[in-house]
Amino acid sequence: MTVEQETVMTGDETDALLERRETGVLALARSDDPYAIPISYGYDAESCQFCMRLVSTPDAEKRRFLSDSPRVRFVVYEEGEATYRSAIAKGRLEAVPKDELTPDHIERYGAAKRPLFEIWSEPKADLDIDLYELDPDELTGRRIDVNR
Repeated sequence: MTVEQETVMTGDETDALLERRETGVLALARSDDPYAIPISYGYDAESCQFCMRLVSTPDAEKRRFLSDSPRVRFVVYEEGEATYRSAIAKGRLEAVPKDELTPDHIERYGAAKRPLFEIWSEPKADLDIDLYELDPDELTGRRIDVNR
């Protein structure tokens, strides 16, 4: 495989990728300890904002990384027959307290897909579901066309 051309995607192309995809990888770090998880998300191109529903048990490892509005990177990608596209959002992940939910929040989170990897062995009553928003400081997209 040879790389023919790498191109920075326009804002509209990046929005289109983020709107058609349903999952990405959320990367967090604490000191020198990295943590990355696949998650489902919703994306609103008009506000350039992501909504994420994170499910965990009370003693889950991810809880150590989610305190105090952590800085994150969120990666979404897709690979076609001859084109690879990716988008990277950088910013602070902000918790949405349940007592501050609005009808708009409920609509956006309800539209976010639930992928198959969100299957838990624990009973639902033992799971914590927390809602987060990411309003990125930086959002970039790129496309690589390859000659196979």
